[in-house]
Amino acid sequence: MARKRQTTQTTPAQKPLVEISEDEQWRLIEETGVLRKISDTRKPGEATDDVEPLPLADEIFNAVVFIMPLTFFLVMMDILIHQQYAQQPTAGEIAGRLLTNFPILSMFVFYTTRHKANPRTQLALFILSLGVGPRMIWLINRGSWLVNMRQCPQFATIWLYTVIQLNLNWAVLSLVMIGAWTWFTEMKLTL
Repeated sequence: MARKRQTTQTTPAQKPLVEISEDEQWRLIEETGVLRKISDTRKPGEATDDVEPLPLADEIFNAVVFIMPLTFFLVMMDILIHQQYAQQPTAGEIAGRLLTNFPILSMFVFYTTRHKANPRTQLALFILSLGVGPRMIWLINRGSWLVNMRQCPQFATIWLYTVIQLNLNWAVLSLVMIGAWTWFTEMKLTL
């Protein structure tokens, strides 16, 4: 048995309680600034021109996120280079080198992380990468073992950090240029 559909009754549009003229409506809109508030809002995916600086605590946290692994990388490279030349570094020697390198590394990471978006910082990191990478490769191929043990861990850490902090296109360009230099000068990347 088919049911009859219930029809809903539509009520006629109700009259507004107060009639306001169009001119008066525009005056109220302008006084309240509703249109300015709507035009100032941005979509979530929209880029903004004015970047608000981070609080100091966030900048310190961002720097520590890089400082900790880079410090461990520096210690690891120091231990590995000593092992490569059959040397056994003591904990005191490693701690001494770490105490001299850690403050400099921390300040460098803090300020370059703070100004990473600045094109001048990107250029400086790019140039630093082009200087440190070939120097480390040259040292590994032609340097004495004592010079390698003193300089290569720091160069490896700085080179890794510069490549991480560079924008992708600059990082790839830097690595390609260093790879071309390595191939042109017939240096080896393996020992």
